[in-house]
Amino acid sequence: MTENILIAIAWPYANAEIHVGNITGSHLSGDIIARYHRLKGRNVAMVSGTDSHGTPVTLRAEDEGSTPEKVYKRFHEGFLELFQQMGISYDMFTSTHTENHFKVAQSIFLALKENGHLYAKKSMQWFSPEANRFLPDRYVEGICYICGEPGARSDQCDSCGNVLEPAKLIDPKAKTGDVLELRETEHFYLDLSKLEPKVATFLRERSAHMRDTVLGESLGKIEVEGLLPRPITRDLDWGIPVPVEGWDGKCLYVWFEAVIGYLSAPIELSQINGTPDAWQDWWTDPDARQFHFIGKDNIFFHTALWPAELMGAGTEFMKIFTGEEKLLTLPYDVPANQFMNLEGQKISGSKNWAVWGRDALTRYDPDALRYYLTVNMPETKDSDWDWEFFVAHNNNELVANWGNLANRVLSFCYKHWEGHIPVVDTVSLRPADLELLAAIEAGFSSVGDLLEAVKIRAALNEAMRLATEVNKYLDTSAPWKELKVDRDEAAKSVYTALKAIDSLKTIFSPFLPFTSEKLHATFGYKTPLFGKQFVKTVEDNLGSHTALCYQGVEGEQWKPSNLQPGAAFNQPSPLFKKLDQEIVEEERARLG
Repeated sequence: MTENILIAIAWPYANAEIHVGNITGSHLSGDIIARYHRLKGRNVAMVSGTDSHGTPVTLRAEDEGSTPEKVYKRFHEGFLELFQQMGISYDMFTSTHTENHFKVAQSIFLALKENGHLYAKKSMQWFSPEANRFLPDRYVEGICYICGEPGARSDQCDSCGNVLEPAKLIDPKAKTGDVLELRETEHFYLDLSKLEPKVATFLRERSAHMRDTVLGESLGKIEVEGLLPRPITRDLDWGIPVPVEGWDGKCLYVWFEAVIGYLSAPIELSQINGTPDAWQDWWTDPDARQFHFIGKDNIFFHTALWPAELMGAGTEFMKIFTGEEKLLTLPYDVPANQFMNLEGQKISGSKNWAVWGRDALTRYDPDALRYYLTVNMPETKDSDWDWEFFVAHNNNELVANWGNLANRVLSFCYKHWEGHIPVVDTVSLRPADLELLAAIEAGFSSVGDLLEAVKIRAALNEAMRLATEVNKYLDTSAPWKELKVDRDEAAKSVYTALKAIDSLKTIFSPFLPFTSEKLHATFGYKTPLFGKQFVKTVEDNLGSHTALCYQGVEGEQWKPSNLQPGAAFNQPSPLFKKLDQEIVEEERARLG
């Protein structure tokens, strides 16, 4: 039976461009794992979308004198462009502002309400008499009354991670400059305290394969502080309406509804594909594996609050949504990355201290960026983008080791064997030839096992180690010298090296899809390693939205080369470009 794999990736806010820290933090890591599982022939859905609602979007719209819908659509289109150029192969990259997402999120809300996990409560919130409206979360900032740090939002402090009571915020000020006063309002709260025992049990059951950094942030926090009730609605017009009569002018809180996109996106994907029930492969199959790729600032939401929503909804969601009584699948792993800094400082969009994804792609090839972002991925601790190291990794590893290996062997063979794989009797291969091929074949297990465990940096390092082994083999066999004295012996060396390179091409492909696909075509394969992305316009009662989709390739391809002696191949060309040292200072001059 085909294994079902859901790759769910953090939804970017529609208020800023995506930088390299965002890419390596979740999008690239999720893509690498999705591509690996596709090569294994598994049923993969990689999903995400633009987080279109919430105060980050409304504030941006007010600053621009625009509307939230126009702002979200502008950034959404930029995201689609970036992911296509970067090879982030979403099966469905959609938006939270869709009729489908509204329906799914409201159904989760109603299921929680029906199961007794929601209650209404009055509280004091900041209000602007001038604008005649409440100013939720990011509209009001002040000093945190718990840790003393400035810049705390009225609902949460990002410095200490605590949920805050707006009335206790020290020296509160409205970002809009409005005069503030406290007024009473009413909201629905999710009673997380009732669900705390189930959430703690869930995390302990996942402890064998979840990262220590994730468990420390989630289970550790629960054991110290417990799970407290949190509001899941707020006073805002832009968003998903609360599906209860008499609650006009209030929306579902973005922290509550955006994560439901992991469920609504596969549903939309299934609808677009004309298989409306296919989403249940990932969401009601108890053996399905769900991986949630996020940054460390979202760990608690994805490991505690999101599972609480799912467990609280129970079978009631499926009863509301489909009429069936089934439980929803819980996340298998949440391989959250830490942060990537830039030249020793924290990335800051407002200070332009960032390497923006779309901008970088105007000067560098996607696989060069993917390689550096992977070898420097902040899996267990913060990492740092350094332009000097970017050049060094590109030139000394990507070009000198792997790129040069593939190009020089293929070019040598194309010239001396007239564009054909040397004809050799494979039973006559020498011990050194067989030893190398066995080592490369074992790489499908060693690299595969690391990717199964979401140890992405280690997996790429292992792939590069295998490329080094092929270079060592060539240093010893030296077919360019053998050719002068014994063409048959040289043929064995070249055939062995080409077969190893053909296998390595597949092993490298989750990390370096563009150049691996190019090399795959050079070898003469007609069926590509991966499918193609396309943009689809979807019409619904909210208007229209664009979604990034993916058409995959059938069958398993994560297996050693089947290169046949005598087969024709195409003229090779270099896979990677060597970078000039001058770009280091040029790029540093762009910062700030």
